[in-house]
Amino acid sequence: MIKKINKNADRQVRHARVRKKVFGTSVKPRLCVYRSTNYIYAQVIDDINGKTLCASSSLALKSDGNKTAQAKAVGADIAAKAAKLGVSEVVFDRGGYIYTGRVAALADGAREAGLKF
Repeated sequence: MIKKINKNADRQVRHARVRKKVFGTSVKPRLCVYRSTNYIYAQVIDDINGKTLCASSSLALKSDGNKTAQAKAVGADIAAKAAKLGVSEVVFDRGGYIYTGRVAALADGAREAGLKF
């Protein structure tokens, strides 16, 4: 009998392992990434108070281009929203995803817009 590979379950295990180490504070919140098949989402989270400070997604932006270009736009948007709140430095939480493609594009977009991590 062949066992079906569940990539999302494997990702959740990786994410749990990463979350043991990655923690956001009021001064340096966590930039969390979630990637679905069609969209990409980002949140800036203060883990001490359990509050989402700001959020952005390719679904809300409705930008044109391929998924990688949309991810870069989401990164720039989340950085602009964080800057309005006075947040200039974050801890990057890749959500168990491999740091390539859309996840890396979102990070690059956030860095280019002035967010440090």
